[in-house]
Amino acid sequence: MIIDFHCHAGRGDQLTAPWTAPVPLSAYLRRARRAGIDLTVVMPSFPLDSQAANREIAALVGRHPDRLVGFAWIDPRRDRGRLADLVAEADRLGLRGVKVHGHVATPGREVCEAALAHGFPLLLDVASRPHVVDLIAATFPQLRLIVAHLGSFVDDWRAHRIVIDQLTRHRNVYADTSGVRRFDMLREAVRRAGAGKLLFGSDGPWLHPALELEKVRLLRLAPAAERLMLGGNAAAILRRRTADQTSLASSRATPQY
Repeated sequence: MIIDFHCHAGRGDQLTAPWTAPVPLSAYLRRARRAGIDLTVVMPSFPLDSQAANREIAALVGRHPDRLVGFAWIDPRRDRGRLADLVAEADRLGLRGVKVHGHVATPGREVCEAALAHGFPLLLDVASRPHVVDLIAATFPQLRLIVAHLGSFVDDWRAHRIVIDQLTRHRNVYADTSGVRRFDMLREAVRRAGAGKLLFGSDGPWLHPALELEKVRLLRLAPAAERLMLGGNAAAILRRRTADQTSLASSRATPQY
C-alpha cells in the first residue's frame, strides 16, 4: 500500500496565497490514483477557525473513506485553553492525527498532552527551525512526531541536516519527504537514519504526487525498505495502539538529555 502522508484540503479563509485560498482535491485525487497512491492524509491549510476546518476535513473524509485519512489543524496560540476539547472532538469525528505549522506557532505542552491523550501522531512543519524537535521529542518520548519536509520547504539545507541528525537520536521522530528538492538530503537521511524513519509525502495538491513519489523510487532502495517509506511506516503510525500512549503524568517527567 502506498500512503501519501502530507496533503492539504479545505475552503480557504484568508485568500492571500494558494495555501490560504480554496484547496480543491479533484485534480490531486485523479493524479494520485494514476500514480498508484492508495491512501492520503489530508489536513486544513491555515484556517482562521480550527474547529470549522476540522469538521470540514471530517466531512471530506466521509465522502472518500477508502482514499482519505484526516488530520486536525491546531493553532497552539489562538486555540490555547481549548486544545484538549478540539482534539477530543477531532477524535470523535474520526480524524487520526494533529497538524501544527511553525509559521503559526510551535506546539507546547498543551498540544502534546492532548495528542498523547488520544494516541494521535503530531505532524509538525518546523518552518526551518528544527531546534524545537529536540525539546518536544525529549519531553514527550511516547509522542510520534513527524517533521514535515525534512525540516524545510524552502530548501534550507542546514535544517535538513539537523533533522537528519534528530532522526538518528530520537526513536519517536520521523520525517516526511514532501517538497524536499535536494535529492542527496533524502539519500543521506536514508543512509544515516534508515528507511524506517521516513514517510512519503507529496504536499498535494500543489505538488504533483507522481513526481514526489518518483523521488523515493529513484533512491533505488531494497524492496523492503522502499515499502516502508512508501506506506509501511505511515500505516504503523496511523495504527491506534494503546501501548503507544503515555499517561499525562509520565509526559510531565523531566526530560533526559
